[in-house]
Amino acid sequence: MKYKNWLYFFVWLPHFALAFHGENDSIPEQTVRYGSRGFQFSSADGKYQLNFGGRLQFRFATPSDQDPITYDDFFEQKQNLFKINRARLKVGGHAYQPWLKYYFEYELGASRLLDFRVMVEKWPWLSFKVGQWKSEYTRERVISSGNQQMMERSIINRPFTLDRQQGVTLYGRWDGGGLADFNYHLMVLTGTGIGARNNDDQNLMYSGRLQWNILGDGVAMSGSALTHHQKPVASLAWAGATNTSQYTRYSSQGGGQLVGFEGSNPGQYQIDQYLLESTLKYKSFSWHSEFHRKSIFDNQLQELTKLQGWFVQGGFILNPHARDKNKPLLELASRYAFYQPNSALEMNNEEEISLAFNCFFNGHQNKLTADITHFDFEQKSVNREASGWRFRIQYDFSF
Repeated sequence: MKYKNWLYFFVWLPHFALAFHGENDSIPEQTVRYGSRGFQFSSADGKYQLNFGGRLQFRFATPSDQDPITYDDFFEQKQNLFKINRARLKVGGHAYQPWLKYYFEYELGASRLLDFRVMVEKWPWLSFKVGQWKSEYTRERVISSGNQQMMERSIINRPFTLDRQQGVTLYGRWDGGGLADFNYHLMVLTGTGIGARNNDDQNLMYSGRLQWNILGDGVAMSGSALTHHQKPVASLAWAGATNTSQYTRYSSQGGGQLVGFEGSNPGQYQIDQYLLESTLKYKSFSWHSEFHRKSIFDNQLQELTKLQGWFVQGGFILNPHARDKNKPLLELASRYAFYQPNSALEMNNEEEISLAFNCFFNGHQNKLTADITHFDFEQKSVNREASGWRFRIQYDFSF
C-alpha cells in the first residue's frame, strides 16, 4: 500500500506544484518538455519549475555482490543473485524565484528518503543549502551511483565517506580567471548520518572542501570522458572533517561502526580526517585518484587508531568517433585501491583490483556495465591471508 500511495503522490505532484503555487491564483499557463533531468514542468513566467525523473538499476553478481569486509567474508556461502539494486524517484526544480531551488530523492526499494534540501543560489560565488544530502567531501561518493565510471565505489568509500548528513553549508565558485578558479564548501552538520532526528551529544560535525580548477575550468561530478575534451580539464581538491559522536563510519543506512569498534556510547569517538584528490579529463581519457587519512580516538578506552587508504582509477573511450555517428560508446576502465585499517600494524591491508567495461547507449542514462574484481586481504599480525574474485553485470536506466 505504501508504494501505491507514493506512486499517486508523484503522479499528481507536477499538477499540484504548478496549479496551486498561489492560494488564489488561477491555473497558470504551463510548458512541458523532457530533458536530462526527466520531465520538466514550468510556469509561463519562469518562476516555478519542477523536474520529475527516476532511475532503475538491475544487477547480477557472483559469488556475491558486497565487498568483503572481514576475513570470514571470503568463506561465507557463495551464491549467484539477481536483484533490483536501486529504484529511485527524483524531484527538483525552483519556486518563487529561479535561484530558490529544491530537491528530494526517494529510494523505493528500501523505502528511504535519501535527499531533501533547499538551495539559495542567487550568486555563483556564494550559495546556501539546508537539509539532508551527500556531503561534499569525497568526489567518489558525491558522484551519483548512476553517473559512476565503475559499477560501484571502491573499498575506500566505506571507511572514509561522510555520506548523507543533515545540516547547512555555504558554497560557491570563485573564478578570477586563469589559475584563480576555485570551488569551496563549508559545512556544519549534525554528524549522526542519514535520517537522524537527534544528536547523541552537543558536538556537531564540521567539514570543508576546497577544489582548485588548475586549468581554468572544473571537472563535472560525473565519471568517464563521454564528452570529447579537446583541451584538458583538471582539478585538485583538499577536504577535511572533524566530529565527536558514537559512530566511526557512515553509509546510506546511517551511522555505524568500523571493524574493531564495538562501543556506541554518546560522544565516544573523536574523528579527524582529510583527503587529497586529483581529477583529469582529456580527449577520451579520464583519471581520478584519492588519498585518505583518518584518526579515531576512543574517549572511553583512551586509544588512538589511524587509518589510511588510496585509489587510482582511469578509463578510455574505445570508439570516440561513435559520438558523431550517434552510436553507443564503449569504455574500458580500471581501478586499484589500497586500505590499511590500522596503520600501526604492518602487513595488515586490503587491496582491490577492478576492470570494468561500459557500453553507453545514451550516456549514463542508458548503459550496460560489466566488471571483474579481485580482492586480497593480508592480516600478517594474526598470520591470515585471503583472496577472491567477483563478477557482476548491470543495466542502468534513467528517465
